Amino acid sequence: VQLQASGGGLVQAGGSLSLSCVATGSIFNVHSMGWYRQAPGKQRELVGKVGSGGVINYADSVKGRFTISRDNAKNTVFLQMNSLQPEDTAVYYCNGDIRAYSGGFLMRNYWGQGTQVTVSS
Repeated sequence: VQLQASGGGLVQAGGSLSLSCVATGSIFNVHSMGWYRQAPGKQRELVGKVGSGGVINYADSVKGRFTISRDNAKNTVFLQMNSLQPEDTAVYYCNGDIRAYSGGFLMRNYWGQGTQVTVSS
């Protein structure tokens, strides 16, 4: 299984960016998908996650500004980021709990490559 993220870049404060991440491979089902971020010198933290039942959790710091959504048919998760602030600058990572075939159908946690989001003041 691979998680391929795209999007990100450089934006001024108050601007918007969108990220997307698609999971590919011998996937049986995707339980949850979401986004984490890691700023320089800080620990990786949850941004938002969509569970299998559509339940969405957001970090308090992004509530009301970020919107996460999921296309189950395409094993894809999206992150729309509005009203971006310099403190949102980080490497954003896609993450998923995915059941895939690997000698059997096993549920594992997968990470995508990071994508840089930089917000200038």
